[in-house]
Amino acid sequence: MIVQHAMLRIREGASDGFEAALRDAIPLIALSPGYRGIEVRPAAETVGFYLLRIFWDDIASHRDGFRKSDRYDQVRDLLLPFYEPWPEVSYFGAPIIDSGVIAE
Repeated sequence: MIVQHAMLRIREGASDGFEAALRDAIPLIALSPGYRGIEVRPAAETVGFYLLRIFWDDIASHRDGFRKSDRYDQVRDLLLPFYEPWPEVSYFGAPIIDSGVIAE
C-alpha cells in the first residue's frame, strides 16, 4: 500500500465551500480500483490549510487508474476553484517506524 500525500491551501474564505465540494468528490475517488481510504484534516492553527492522505494499493492505482479516468476530471472540476496554488502530490511507501498510534 502507498499513501498519496498533499498539503492543500484553499483560497481565503472558501473553506466551507471546499469542504462541501470535497464531500461530493470523495465518492468519485472511492470508485477507483486500488482505492483503500482517504483522510483529510484541517490544520489546527491555520485556516484554509489541509492535510490530504489517500491510501492506494500502489502508485499506478492513482496515477494510471484514477487520474486517467473521467472521474478525475469531475473531481478536478469540483475542487480546482478552491486551490491556491494547485497542490503538489507525493507518494509514500510502507512505514519504517510504526508506533501503533491510531488516529481518531
